[in-house]
Amino acid sequence: MTTARLQRPDAAQVPLARRVREPVLMATGGAGALVLLHFHDPHQSGSYGFCPFLTITGWPCPLCGGLRAMNDLTRGQLGDALTSNAAAVFILVAGAALIVRWFVRRAKGEVQAVLLNTPKVATTIFAVAMVLFTVYRWTPWGHWLYQA
Repeated sequence: MTTARLQRPDAAQVPLARRVREPVLMATGGAGALVLLHFHDPHQSGSYGFCPFLTITGWPCPLCGGLRAMNDLTRGQLGDALTSNAAAVFILVAGAALIVRWFVRRAKGEVQAVLLNTPKVATTIFAVAMVLFTVYRWTPWGHWLYQA
């Protein structure tokens, strides 16, 4: 009895457009969201709905201010973006860098390249960082990180 061997496709066998499809779609989706946030201002209360966590507890969640931060970034107001949600600014920059890295690796022929090589480790680090960021925002010292 023989077993069929699954072979990874060679970069030469997979056209460039197909290799980079996922990174391009991810970048396009992100750019589209930024365009929407540029033209539909989230600074007006309720324009994108209300945060259930903030409504129930009165405390900002890790994402509170993220839409305002992205809107501020599209308008070139880095300081305002950082006071709306500094974590969202970091996430945008890190996410863009990861997508560019993913695109380059795929374009160079790494057909199996993924956005994150160690998603469990990255997710754990991200979750811990967001909890620390959120709790710090709730203190008197970190209150400047959330300007409603």
